[in-house]
Amino acid sequence: MSAKNAALRARFCEAEQGHVFRFFDDLGAEQRATLLAQLRSVDLALVKRLIEAHLVGEPTHHVPRLEPANVIGIATDSGARAGEAASRTAGEAALQAGRVGVIIVAGGQASRLGYDAPKGFFPIGPVSAKSLFQVHAEKVLALGRRYAKAIPLLLLVSPDNHAVTRSFFEQHRYFGLNPKDVTFLEQGMLPALDRDGRLLLAERGRIFLSPDGHGGVFRALTASGAVDQLKRRGIDTLFYFQVDNPLVKVADPVFLGHHLLRDAEFSLKVVAKRDAAEKVGVFATIDGRPGIVEYSDLPEPQRAARDAAGNLQFGAGSIAIHAFSLAFFERLGRGTLELPYHVARKKVPYVDDSGDVVTPAEPNGVKFESFVFDGLALAQRTIAMEVLRSEEFAPVKNRSGEDSPDTARAAWSSLHRGWLASAGISLPVGTPAEVGPLLALDAEELAARMASGTVGRLYVDGS
Repeated sequence: MSAKNAALRARFCEAEQGHVFRFFDDLGAEQRATLLAQLRSVDLALVKRLIEAHLVGEPTHHVPRLEPANVIGIATDSGARAGEAASRTAGEAALQAGRVGVIIVAGGQASRLGYDAPKGFFPIGPVSAKSLFQVHAEKVLALGRRYAKAIPLLLLVSPDNHAVTRSFFEQHRYFGLNPKDVTFLEQGMLPALDRDGRLLLAERGRIFLSPDGHGGVFRALTASGAVDQLKRRGIDTLFYFQVDNPLVKVADPVFLGHHLLRDAEFSLKVVAKRDAAEKVGVFATIDGRPGIVEYSDLPEPQRAARDAAGNLQFGAGSIAIHAFSLAFFERLGRGTLELPYHVARKKVPYVDDSGDVVTPAEPNGVKFESFVFDGLALAQRTIAMEVLRSEEFAPVKNRSGEDSPDTARAAWSSLHRGWLASAGISLPVGTPAEVGPLLALDAEELAARMASGTVGRLYVDGS
């Protein structure tokens, strides 16, 4: 063993994790290289902190003080509409000045949809069958054309789907985007531990690693150098969303304007919950700070509580659409601010002391992940903006039923039939309809194009 690798082994032994080398001498050269590369990526200081915080002593149970949080509501009166217009102007100015970048979190597979590929590959267009990636990329391209300024697109992918995702974009010529404006970044990985805080081996020459959660986006972008590149381009604001929502208003200028005019560090969009039972995180004030309460952590009395108007007091459902100041994003990425880690106890296959793979019948392992929304409590200024579910949120999560491809396509078609109606084209209820982003990003742009005769490419029930 080289001196460098011997020093690595010594560090793991000092951290009481030397057992990961117990089969090292029996491994082939390639297996050894794989294990050593994995171990060099492990932050032993972080592992020690996680053990001390979550595996040592009795877990503490804190009951937080929950209160409804302030939300910018849907503009319904003249004053609110004037504020919305001012925000739109500010957001558009930022886009025209090239100050905005876009992040898509796209590390997941579409296995829950019965589709053996990354979720971004999933064909979702009601008429065109465009993939989720194409829909989002074309929105970024259309925005860049509208504001005469290229918008950098960053995709957070997993180590497992990085290569195929990059290849997918290459095969489709980046959907019209300049490849120089598209960056692929790998999500971080964290080791799984047993109940005694020992690293688990998935194979004799491989430790068990799992994704570090969407909160890892801060570290991934900063450690890769992407944040520095964005700063050199004059980017100071990031728009963030998850790949599975085809209705996202990418880099929505109204939302960006609210964020910028209030000098916010972390902002989010919310929708009114369908009902008290909807399993979605809720924006609230937690012990005096803004945050997201997971559905399972919201006590029944608060879950069902209503205000004088009959609305749910805790009804602001988070839809994982955010805006960040780049400076705040960087502070989280460089560790000046640190997100908490959450524990998941899982059944983790592992190699025992004899070298045999054991498939446990009960949870035996501990995985850790961080959540992006925990950054709300660390931000100095935040805003939440309510939007209409029918216009901006139709996630593709389940194979059938609620939040499925069928419900997403139905919502998309309904929205675009409304756009077409405003442009003078009436379609029967239920007719699949799809207006391509490169034709129009909203009803106003579609109506203007129809009026001017510059229709371009229009998808309406296959025609």
